[in-house]
Amino acid sequence: MVSFIDEHREAYGVESICAVLPIAPSTYYEHKAREGNPQHRPPRVVRDEALKPEIQRVWDENFQVYGVRKVWQQLRREDICVARCTVTRLMRELGLRGVVRGRRCRTTIPDTALDRPADRVNRDFKVNRPNALWVSDLTYVATWRGFVYVAFVIDAFARRIVGWRVSTGQRADPPQ
Repeated sequence: MVSFIDEHREAYGVESICAVLPIAPSTYYEHKAREGNPQHRPPRVVRDEALKPEIQRVWDENFQVYGVRKVWQQLRREDICVARCTVTRLMRELGLRGVVRGRRCRTTIPDTALDRPADRVNRDFKVNRPNALWVSDLTYVATWRGFVYVAFVIDAFARRIVGWRVSTGQRADPPQ
């Protein structure tokens, strides 16, 4: 929005543009002051810029496997006082993730010998009447006794479930 105001401020003025847009003139002027003088930046932004290299360093020094909890604990050991939620936010901004132990649950194993069904609607799910297009979905839910698989048939017009089936195993053939 600031760039839009900059482009049109000569013709219309800042206050009249801000009256139409959902932005206060003081917000615009504060943003422009921060661009001109970095000392006016909020303390959180300044602190984040100081913490990002530290988080990156700890993550790199530990073979890029540490997650939020371990990075946060290492920073505390180094007497860098930071909240865990701040480490979470900054690691997300930096694109850093910890390695997750264990096996991934593989729920679908495609048969490479079979042809995949064609996309007959070309990903266009807009229909103008009921029962013109039904789509299906398959999901799984973890329970105490193992996975339960649920298949849904959904009417694309009403976006309502038309039919469903629950099973403890994945079978492609219809029940007898």
